[in-house]
Amino acid sequence: MKVLVTGIGAVSAAGVGWRPFWKAMREGRSLIEPLETEVPMRFSRAAEVKDWKSEKYFEPKRADLIDRFAQFAVVAAREAIQGAALDSSDFGDGRTGVIMGTSAGGQRTQDEQLRRLYADGARTMHPLSIPRSMANGGASAIATDTGIRGPAFAVATACASSNHAIALALILLRSGVVDRVIAGGSESFFTRGFLSAWEALRVVSPDTCRPFSANRKGLILGEGAGVLVLEKSDVARARGARVFGELAGFGMSSDASHITKPTVEGPAQAMRDALTDAQLNPEQIGYINAHGTGTLVNDPIECRAIREVFGDHADRLAISSTKSMHGHALGASGALEAIATVLALKKGVLPPTANFTERDPDCDLDVIPNEAREVTVQAAISNAFAFGGLNAVLAFRGVS
Repeated sequence: MKVLVTGIGAVSAAGVGWRPFWKAMREGRSLIEPLETEVPMRFSRAAEVKDWKSEKYFEPKRADLIDRFAQFAVVAAREAIQGAALDSSDFGDGRTGVIMGTSAGGQRTQDEQLRRLYADGARTMHPLSIPRSMANGGASAIATDTGIRGPAFAVATACASSNHAIALALILLRSGVVDRVIAGGSESFFTRGFLSAWEALRVVSPDTCRPFSANRKGLILGEGAGVLVLEKSDVARARGARVFGELAGFGMSSDASHITKPTVEGPAQAMRDALTDAQLNPEQIGYINAHGTGTLVNDPIECRAIREVFGDHADRLAISSTKSMHGHALGASGALEAIATVLALKKGVLPPTANFTERDPDCDLDVIPNEAREVTVQAAISNAFAFGGLNAVLAFRGVS
């Protein structure tokens, strides 16, 4: 049974909508700018969603119920659902599900309320602190907004959350539990507390993100949401749905090793399993949307894992890290990158690795430096490797 992508939606540093997001990706335009949040950090740049006004999308009482990360999720889901030509009348039978990934959940709510409690001396917290900060806030808000009555839940596996959410959607669809799933991830965590924690890790770049470049200095944080509408092919075809691509398979693994240092074996296993599940030969893959964080450790490990899986074909593969443009949105990254991968197949344009300056012999692959490439490829994979050694890889096929 095939599973098709019939709708996509995005909120990113490029703005609201998948079209501005894709425009930035194909232009190789970095969305990394000075932080709006004033914090005393060694880094001062990020890929933020600027000028977000919740009242544009929600009634005041509704906006007060959900954290910014959940607001992003709802707005991205609305675009994906509308683009798929679906509405609430399609969701009342319990045959549609929602699975959303997040790493930080309602981080802004948590930070704000803890500041009130500890710094301002408030005796109580906001009565909605728990529902606003819970990790399932995005999934629940989408279900409430759309009237979806099927299974709805959240996945939290750090930077692999979205890919795991999308993989679980594929499992539910194949098992017959549902006919369609709204799946993806959302994140909004630009607070002093969360940024200070990332600064302590010493993996954030002080200027910009240069994946695979010899002079890379680390990752750049981003925020946003990505949502895909996934449907069984017979259901989608029967209603004449527009099709962006096919979610062909997935692979998941655990390094069972170090909590922050990746291995070659874990990512390689996830990529192999994704190819096997999708019934794709390595030679059929023409593009990889890499995890590509821009850190000193991750990039060469990922390149070694790709070489281990693809052998000589690795030299003919086109690979890029779109995190160089939209930043590392943690639990939302996989969803944004899945959208970029699906559109690369659909449009025949492979997005570049932006900010690339100097070749690293330890990253000796074709990383599509700085300029998009007009190439039609048959299939692609999108990698996500998380702290904790958790790996999730998605495989996509183009659909004519």
